[in-house]
Amino acid sequence: MRQSLSDFLDRSSVRYTIMGVILFNAVILGLETSESVMNTTGGLIVALDTACLAIFVAELVAKLYARGWRFFRNAWNVFDFVVVGIALMPATGALSVLRALRILRLLRVVSVAPTLRRVVEGFISALPGMASVFLLMGVIFYISAVIATKLFAPTFPDWFGTLGRSLYTLFQVMTLESWSMGIVRPVMEVHPEAWIFFVPFILITTFAVVNLVVGLIVNSMQDAHAEESNAATDTYRDEVLQRLIAIEKRLDAGR
Repeated sequence: MRQSLSDFLDRSSVRYTIMGVILFNAVILGLETSESVMNTTGGLIVALDTACLAIFVAELVAKLYARGWRFFRNAWNVFDFVVVGIALMPATGALSVLRALRILRLLRVVSVAPTLRRVVEGFISALPGMASVFLLMGVIFYISAVIATKLFAPTFPDWFGTLGRSLYTLFQVMTLESWSMGIVRPVMEVHPEAWIFFVPFILITTFAVVNLVVGLIVNSMQDAHAEESNAATDTYRDEVLQRLIAIEKRLDAGR
């Protein structure tokens, strides 16, 4: 009974149905933010939201029954359990903020879609390497902020008056958000040689360090995809071997 239910839940049609309910529920939660929609069809919206939540709860209960404690060995199952559990918590009083967190149900698409899972797993596996890159970026930012504060604080206190302001301004420069006309050119009108500081900073942070982060994520995703492909190949090979063994046994029995 449990195995049959587990096989049913693993069907592609069931996964696609749950994904459709997740996307539909995301639309419903978006409509709840419209005052005009809630004034006209608020009762229907709430009823549909409750129905979607009931489907999610029924799915989790079925998985718990079919797989028992093995359900919690899968990190994605635990993720689904937490997301749905947040939605079931009372949204009154001090916990009213949790009502806004119901949109987290949309993240269940990640656990249902294999391609999205691969992206997230690649990102998570890249975190250890990214920590080193972020540490390097932090050192570069700190050194640059100290230099910028020393050089430009007297003339541009709003941007570089303190270490914190310098860090924020340099972060804006790194993102290339109005960095030229908004910050660098006004500074260069007073300090013509300021480009000697800003150009290397942009080259190092924006084009070098950020690309390192992107490269780490891409490599991790490729590794995750390769592992998944190898696992699928091994599974297919085992199935073929089992079928060949079964055919051989039948032939031996026929003799």
